[in-house]
Amino acid sequence: MPIDPATLRATALQSKAWPYEEARKLLKRFPHGKPGGAPILFETGYGPSGLPHIGTFNEVLRTTMVRRALHALTDAPTRLIAFSDDMDGLRKVPDNVPNKAMLAEHLGMPLSRIPDPFDKFESFAAHNNAMLRDFLDRFGFEYEFQSAAALYNSGGFDGALKGVLRQYQAILDIMLPTLRAERAATYSPVLPISPKTGAVLQVPVEVLDAETGRIAFVDAGERIEQTVLGGKAKLQWKVDWAMRWAALGVDYEMYGKDLIDSGIQSGKIARVLGARPPESLIYEMFLDEKGEKISKSKGNGLSLEEWLTYGSEESLAFYIYREPKKAKSLHLGLIPRAIDDYWQFRENYAGQEAREKLGNPVHHIHDGAVPETTLPVTFGLLLNLVSVMGEASREQVWGYLANYVPDASPERYPDLAILIDRALAYGRDFVAPTLVRRAPEGVEVAALQQLAASLAGLAPDATAEDIQNIVYEIGKSAGFENLRDWFKALYETLLGSSQGPRMGSFIALYGIENSRNLIAEALARA
Repeated sequence: MPIDPATLRATALQSKAWPYEEARKLLKRFPHGKPGGAPILFETGYGPSGLPHIGTFNEVLRTTMVRRALHALTDAPTRLIAFSDDMDGLRKVPDNVPNKAMLAEHLGMPLSRIPDPFDKFESFAAHNNAMLRDFLDRFGFEYEFQSAAALYNSGGFDGALKGVLRQYQAILDIMLPTLRAERAATYSPVLPISPKTGAVLQVPVEVLDAETGRIAFVDAGERIEQTVLGGKAKLQWKVDWAMRWAALGVDYEMYGKDLIDSGIQSGKIARVLGARPPESLIYEMFLDEKGEKISKSKGNGLSLEEWLTYGSEESLAFYIYREPKKAKSLHLGLIPRAIDDYWQFRENYAGQEAREKLGNPVHHIHDGAVPETTLPVTFGLLLNLVSVMGEASREQVWGYLANYVPDASPERYPDLAILIDRALAYGRDFVAPTLVRRAPEGVEVAALQQLAASLAGLAPDATAEDIQNIVYEIGKSAGFENLRDWFKALYETLLGSSQGPRMGSFIALYGIENSRNLIAEALARA
């Protein structure tokens, strides 16, 4: 059952779970609510220069968890804006998109004004923005999508842009000391859009009239005077971030460790613009299998579709939730463990005290409404089963499950039905190609012969625990120096892997006769 609101609020005020620690920052910021009853505003940012990946999804999920945690502490209203920086100029062509030559012709152009290389949307930014929204909608996030292009072009940022021009020198005083001499010589907080080419220009700017937004700059050798309003200019990244905080009234935005310097400078600029910088969590970056930072332009990160081909949405949320301030690898090999860990924490939840529940990742994944259903088998065990079966259908897997779970059916265990499909896909693509069953050797031969004979004499109603005890006793009496060597031998000779499940559970699931046949095949290789 969900925790009652009074107990939840009292416990959350003391909880060490990071979403509650973050939410308490906002409670301290607005102890009596935001002035005028305005919603506390959360923001996440997305740069649509490449296809969205899980790193993008991560930021919205974690921010949503903080937002939910705040709801446990206060009745103050909140909003979440997913903001796309689609007025940025394209700096380089991403590695993972078609029509690269076409994109190369548009380098420097605002992303919202570049044709879509996928030929599906009116612009490259529109394509990537649509993918972002699909990400968020699929997971059921409550958010409002906003884009830089829409706000710049419609005049929504015009008032804030005039503020930047009024404080132009003060902003230069903040930024210039942080830049190399060569960069400082041409740096401008404002980036005009060329009336000749439509490109975002990196040129010095002279402020002519802040109140009308008039500036002057040189474009291809010609002095140009034009307004910054109505989409005729955008701001440099750190200034743009600060301006957005001020214009929208952002109260909370988390960001990666790689943006620490940007956050510091943007915070200073926000104060110059008369705004209070938002509260924030600085998280560590996701890394690929080689230990390199994942990147939209490189395409070395995972897509949401890739994870969900082999794992569940809950397993992804579980992996993202844990240890946000610790750098973590993010690759497909992590999925089986993430699935089983999620289910283990979920099964523990019902029996925990309120304090423990608030520290349990599943509480934040399900916003306190944690389902009470359980799984009769682990995902790891399913993987071992489908890998031994080879080419298998879901119907065949359900048939084997009847050996272990008498009432097994898709209707009785809908979560298991989903995981069977994931296990079949993961086993086919990643496990089966790596399996190599070696021949047993030395004491392993006699031990396997004894195991086959013991299984033949088992009663029909023998449990997985009965079988596990037999396996354990054979290992102790067979002369292995370490029982781990016995279990490793079973995995390597029967399953083709150096790691595996509890053999009692596997044999019960695979069936006594099928398991004896597996042993016979191994002995035939000796």
